[in-house]
Amino acid sequence: MPLEDGDPVRQRGQRANGEVSSTPWLGGTGDPLPQIIPAPDDSRTKAMAEGWEPGPTLGDGDVTLGGAPQRAGQELGRREEALMVELSELVQKVVKSSSWWERHGVDISILACSFLLLPAGFLCLRSAQAIPFLAGVLTLGVVHHTLTVKGSHLASHNALTESKSWSKVWAIFFIELCSAFTAEQATYNHVKIHHGYTNVIGLGDSSTWKLPFLNRYIYMFIAPLAVPIITPLVALDLLRNVGWKAALRTLCCMFLGLYCHYWLLLHVSGFQSPWSALFCMLLTRSLLAHPYIHVNIFQHIGLPMFAADRKPKRIHLMSLGVLNLPRNALLDWSFGHSLISCHVEHHLFPNLSDNMCLKVKPVVSQYLKQKKLPYNEDTYTSRLRLFLRRYEELMVHAPPITELVGIQ
Repeated sequence: MPLEDGDPVRQRGQRANGEVSSTPWLGGTGDPLPQIIPAPDDSRTKAMAEGWEPGPTLGDGDVTLGGAPQRAGQELGRREEALMVELSELVQKVVKSSSWWERHGVDISILACSFLLLPAGFLCLRSAQAIPFLAGVLTLGVVHHTLTVKGSHLASHNALTESKSWSKVWAIFFIELCSAFTAEQATYNHVKIHHGYTNVIGLGDSSTWKLPFLNRYIYMFIAPLAVPIITPLVALDLLRNVGWKAALRTLCCMFLGLYCHYWLLLHVSGFQSPWSALFCMLLTRSLLAHPYIHVNIFQHIGLPMFAADRKPKRIHLMSLGVLNLPRNALLDWSFGHSLISCHVEHHLFPNLSDNMCLKVKPVVSQYLKQKKLPYNEDTYTSRLRLFLRRYEELMVHAPPITELVGIQ
């Protein structure tokens, strides 16, 4: 279950037993659907809804508000919690009125279609002609990111099934076999830390996506090509923090997934040398690595950030620190709505599937705007220009903590 506001703050990557890991990823466990569990710039960005202004701030542990009595702060906190409860009830009504197909079936069908496209992708690579060969690269690249990003993300939040046992199976399959990462560390760092402490400095602030020693153009356009190589290396390092049984299982799944991809390129696609097969693996696995990295930084970095002891209540934390991008057919299919156009909704209700996030989006956006809460939206190109222009400020130096002394 996501960490609540009253839970002790842990350092990024620290496991429940006190061990520390270095890098977060996708992964996680949670409660079965359809129960709703609230999860823990540029002038063009619609960062603040009209009428909302930062006023005296209240962190979760604060006892005073600009010298006001403690009971005034407690009353404000209760009103903020009531907003989350009211929004949860509205979303719960939509979920209860939705069919299994809407809750799970649509996204399962997308993943199933991706599996069915695998044979066509490998067979297209047998062609000596450019167009069929490129079609094979494109097909395998899109399928790979659909399984590793969309599949892993949904499995990490138990959004594929209402069975906890099957959720664990799917998490291991998509995260370890397909993505070559470790499910346990992915679970903790993404679900517990990033979602529990969104944009809290040192915890859920997306700082592990920053490489300050790289200049802006290398980071934004060249470094993403190394994601398929870096991912299993980071996973191997994180295995120090899990039990030996989990580590052995992860190693077997990682090896099986990588070797099957390599074997199919040699024996089905007809590559003549190991190096050509490995290069094709790198090419297909990095096909959408650029938008993957971009999306991870665009939707959080550059938005308000907070100290752990001075963060607002959860509904404000999520509405302030999360941004939606416009719908995009390719990224919606490969990454899912919850990572693109419904990221605000996903952070408020992380156990909803991509299709359900899209369905509740009108309810959430209307409610936040009605209550004069931020509902951040911006375009991909606008965020890209912003990061290229303010790279030093946003990516090299830590963004400043937003000094909210309360939420009006």
